[in-house]
Amino acid sequence: MQMEGLEIVRLELKYCERCGGLWMRTWGTDDVYCPSCAAQMSDLPAVRRKRKPLLLVSDRVEIKSQCDELSLFCSEGGNA
Repeated sequence: MQMEGLEIVRLELKYCERCGGLWMRTWGTDDVYCPSCAAQMSDLPAVRRKRKPLLLVSDRVEIKSQCDELSLFCSEGGNA
C-alpha cells in the first residue's frame, strides 16, 4: 500500500450558525457558516463591531468595601 503523495487534511464537525446544519470544516479555521449559507451571507454588509470605550483619564478611585458591615448580619448561624 503506497501512501506517498497523499495529503492529510484534518476536519472538524461544526454547526452552521445560520441554519443549524452540520458540516465539516478544515480544522483550525474560523468559518461559522456552511458553504451554502456562507454564499448567502457574503451578499450582506459586514457586521461592524462596537469599540470598547476607552477611559480618558488614568485616575483610579478606590472603593471602600462594605463587607464588614454585611458580615454582622450574616455571621450568625441559620435557623438554629
